[in-house]
Amino acid sequence: MSVNKEIKRITTNTLQKMKANGEKVSMITAYDFSFARIFDAAGIDVILVGDSASNVMAGHETTLPITLDQMIYHASSVIRGVSRSLVVVDLPFGYYQSNSKEALASAIRIMKETGAHAVKVEGGQEILESVNRIVAAGIPVMGHLGLTPQSIYKFGTYTVRAKEEAEANKLRADAKLLEQAGCFGMVLEKIPAQLAKEVSESLHVPTIGIGAGKYCDGQVLVMHDMLGINTEFKPRFLRQYLNLHEQVTGAVKQYITDVKRNDFPNEQEQY
Repeated sequence: MSVNKEIKRITTNTLQKMKANGEKVSMITAYDFSFARIFDAAGIDVILVGDSASNVMAGHETTLPITLDQMIYHASSVIRGVSRSLVVVDLPFGYYQSNSKEALASAIRIMKETGAHAVKVEGGQEILESVNRIVAAGIPVMGHLGLTPQSIYKFGTYTVRAKEEAEANKLRADAKLLEQAGCFGMVLEKIPAQLAKEVSESLHVPTIGIGAGKYCDGQVLVMHDMLGINTEFKPRFLRQYLNLHEQVTGAVKQYITDVKRNDFPNEQEQY
C-alpha cells in the first residue's frame, strides 16, 4: 500500500529556512491554471504571477499597460492550479507608487479576490511608505530592485543596472530598507553578480536573481523564455530548457496536413 506523502505548502517562512540552510529557491512565472498546475506538480518553490503577462500574454511592448483587474484574473487562474507552491503576484504599475492607501487597497484586492499568498513591488525608498502600510496589514511583500521594468521609460533601456558606484550604493541601501520594512525577500534583476553576492550576504531574507548571477539565494525566469515559446528574447542570462516554439509549430503543421488530406479523423477517431 502506497502512503500519500503529505503535500507541504511552501510559505514565506519556508523560504527563510531555505536561505538559512543554503538551499536555493526555484521560481518561475505563470499566468494560467494549466501551466501553474504543471509547475506546481513538478515541485517549483515559488510561482510569480508577473506583470510580464502584459508582454507575453497580451503582446504589449512594456509591463505598464496591465491593469489590477487583469492581474487579479491571471492570479485567480494560477491559484486554482496550485497546491504546494508559494504564489506571489505583481502589483501593477500605477496601483501603489504614489499613494500608500491605494497601494494597500490594491494589495488587499489581490489577496481577497485571488487567494494568492503575497504581492511584489518594484523600487526602494520611493515606495517605502506603501511597503510599510501593506506589511502592517499582514500582507507578505516581496521587493524588486535593479532593473525595474515598470520604470523602463525612466531608464530608457533594459541594460544592466547598478554598474556605477552611486547606483550600486543606492541598491545596497534600498535592499536594507526593504528588509527593515518587513519584506520577506526580493528579486534582484540584471545587476553585476558581485553586487548581488554582496547584497545577498548582507540580508537575512532571500534574494531571487534574474540576470544577477549565481550568488543569489534563488533564481526566477519567465516561463515563455525558458520554455522557448518566445524565441525573440535571448539575453545572456537566459537558459532555454525547451524549444516549444519549434515543437508546437511542427505539431500544428502536421495537424493542418492531416486535416487537408482527410487523414484526420480516421476510422478509430470517429463514433
